[in-house]
Amino acid sequence: MSDFQMVLGTGNAKKKAELQRLLAPYPQIQLTSLADYPAALEVEETGITFAENAELKASVQARHLNRWVLAEDSGISVDALDGAPGIYSARFSGEKATDTSNNEMLLEKLTGVPSKKRTAFYTCHMALSDPEGTIHIRCEDQCHGRILTKGRGNGGFGYDPLFEIPEYHATFGELGPSVKSVLSHRARANRRFVPLLLTLIDSMRDQ
Repeated sequence: MSDFQMVLGTGNAKKKAELQRLLAPYPQIQLTSLADYPAALEVEETGITFAENAELKASVQARHLNRWVLAEDSGISVDALDGAPGIYSARFSGEKATDTSNNEMLLEKLTGVPSKKRTAFYTCHMALSDPEGTIHIRCEDQCHGRILTKGRGNGGFGYDPLFEIPEYHATFGELGPSVKSVLSHRARANRRFVPLLLTLIDSMRDQ
């Protein structure tokens, strides 16, 4: 088994690019995304946790496409909002939500909340399913920071311009892809995921 072909369970080009950078040292792992499969499903996220949604998206899509699928579910949890928006991060401001409307909604809900109480964390849960729908790898990690009162920087996506890493005194929107690819919740989860994937690939090669 020379190469391992894996479909990223999203059509989001920015997420694919971010993961491709993280997988660059492993050329044997060939990554495509749902954008490459016009027949891909729109899997309804009915889970109540990041883990449930990631595993649902991976298994349903894998069976449909008859391919290995890596799905992830991620979002931001704000302590002052009792963990919201959490799994609803992408549609925080409604079904037709955009990054801009979501950021505006978050700032509105945090009106008057002082800086020290604006702590938050990003979560990313990854799940890899085989073509039969069986989950072989699960991993999760987080990145902690705080929500500013106004956005800074044009990089990243989602809530990145509002999410400051205190140790760097900069937001994900300012830090750029090279730094984010080390610090982000997705990068941290990926660092857990890649060794497990390499072990899985080796075990398949030995069969």
